[in-house]
Amino acid sequence: MTKRSEEIALMAESGRLLAQVFGHLDQLSLIGMSTMQVNDLVDELIVNGLKARPASKGQYGYAYALHASRNHVVCHGVPATTDILQDGDIVNFDITLEKNGYIADSSKTYLVGEVSPLARRLVQTTYEAMWKGIQAVRPGATLGDVGHAIERHARRNGYSVVRDYCGHGIGREMHEAPQVLHWGKPRTGLVLREGMVFTIEPMVNQGRQAVRTEDDGWTVVTRDGQLSAQFEHTVAVTAKGVQVLTLRSDEQRRH
Repeated sequence: MTKRSEEIALMAESGRLLAQVFGHLDQLSLIGMSTMQVNDLVDELIVNGLKARPASKGQYGYAYALHASRNHVVCHGVPATTDILQDGDIVNFDITLEKNGYIADSSKTYLVGEVSPLARRLVQTTYEAMWKGIQAVRPGATLGDVGHAIERHARRNGYSVVRDYCGHGIGREMHEAPQVLHWGKPRTGLVLREGMVFTIEPMVNQGRQAVRTEDDGWTVVTRDGQLSAQFEHTVAVTAKGVQVLTLRSDEQRRH
């Protein structure tokens, strides 16, 4: 379950490259683009620009380099030429990248154009909730501590945390043990040890936590049609705390 230091270094390199992908997305206005156009740009950048592999492509029969989850889509949204990003949308891009046999996984929710204050607040709170979870990671802490920190922040702000999906261990495989729930009780669950590597990726809803999967078998949406946001980082437990392996350039000064 734990990784050697040389393995974590390779994962950090994958994470550094993945952060560059998000840096490119940050430069796009997104308005009027289809989610398939964004997918194709990301695929081209990872394969030809970074000489890496989009790890989601071919995983479980999935055909694309990213998931694009817009507005009331919670996760696993499938890119499409007909899915056009509009002024006022929020959209999460969830991307995995493999380099030298090791995978990094990250996602970010983007504000498209002029977004309503309510949507902006949801996105900001979700980002903060992810960081509350990350800041709870240290040797001797538990996964319950991580999940509790995330859900407490979301609930204090009037939101619900999706319980149907969770973070996960990661390494040579995209999904490894343990499961990382985004809710929990302090001092319960798996005790964290140096060398563990996993994702923290809360999905936070404006309304109720209930979700459903659409007929394509992938796209998960809120049952009440209200907005959902998500952020994700891959983290490693260090001797003194936590290392965020997918930290983006816009986050370097803040964290």
